[in-house]
Amino acid sequence: MKILITGASSGIGRDMALLLAKCGHQLILTARRKERLEEIRKRYPKQVRIIPADLSQKEECFRLYRETAGEDIDVLINNAGFGLCGTFCKADLDTELQMIETNITAVHILTKLFVRDFVKRDYGFILNVASSAAFLPGPLMASYYATKAYVLRLSQAIGEELRRQKSKVFISVLCPGPVKTEFSSTAQVKFHLNSLSSEYVARYALEKLFERKALIIPGVGMKLLKQLERLASEQLLLRVAYHIQSRKHR
Repeated sequence: MKILITGASSGIGRDMALLLAKCGHQLILTARRKERLEEIRKRYPKQVRIIPADLSQKEECFRLYRETAGEDIDVLINNAGFGLCGTFCKADLDTELQMIETNITAVHILTKLFVRDFVKRDYGFILNVASSAAFLPGPLMASYYATKAYVLRLSQAIGEELRRQKSKVFISVLCPGPVKTEFSSTAQVKFHLNSLSSEYVARYALEKLFERKALIIPGVGMKLLKQLERLASEQLLLRVAYHIQSRKHR
């Protein structure tokens, strides 16, 4: 298969790329940091093509699509994204807007363009990477939680449309909890919950994607959190989320 992965320079995206390359798949990898992508290409020169791009820029999203539209992509993995911690009043607006463009707009654009192509040929997989943050309101990381809620609900709605159309195109959304990646340093937070390894999450997500599981939640702890969301009141969820976020600042 030919697979396009965004945010492939580190973390879950990088580990997915390495796992898929080991299995012999052809990959197109994109991220801002060209040198990180080059490291992967050097390991798998016959299988990996890189397209450096800053997906916080709409024009770069459309350029990425134009450069891959004739490649007969089988799988799109929208993994690019980052977080920002702090009160809404004090969080830097420019950084928040860049996060919204990366976490929401880029995912929306690429999902829209590729799902149209996939539907035309009635085949293809899309994996959108959200977060367990999508299940809760997120005081102290309000904008980040909101972006991931968008990715979750968009993916679920598209999935239902495809199901009702009896399409063979399938879309999954990945909602991991804390993962050992560069996310925490970028978001300026410290996780107090046990973090899963990036490689484990990447492997689990790929297995479940090809098993056509719509909502992918690695780890027992996050599955329990999803159950709590169904049972608890909105006010309790807000208090729990605030408590979790406030500990990250310590």
